[in-house]
Amino acid sequence: MTDLSFTHDAASSRYELRRGDDLVSVLDYRDNGSDVALTRAFTNPLHRGHGYAAVVTARAVEEIAARGDRTISAVCWYVADWFRDHPERAGLLSTR
Repeated sequence: MTDLSFTHDAASSRYELRRGDDLVSVLDYRDNGSDVALTRAFTNPLHRGHGYAAVVTARAVEEIAARGDRTISAVCWYVADWFRDHPERAGLLSTR
């Protein structure tokens, strides 16, 4: 998966994963200044089954963690499952 490019489109409130010129997966979010709610992971149907949603989620979580000033709310079911599968990242989750 070295041919993938990851970008943060802050104007659209989403993270994007591209393979060449193709947009393969996105992760939408809402940021209230202290918490980033990851609201929807979506992979283009033509590109499903290759793990792209996991890649865009992991890279978004890495970027948010690197900032160090936000917690994460796993609103999207896929993101919630990703955190379940990556308990080492649970410290980033906001408490309700």
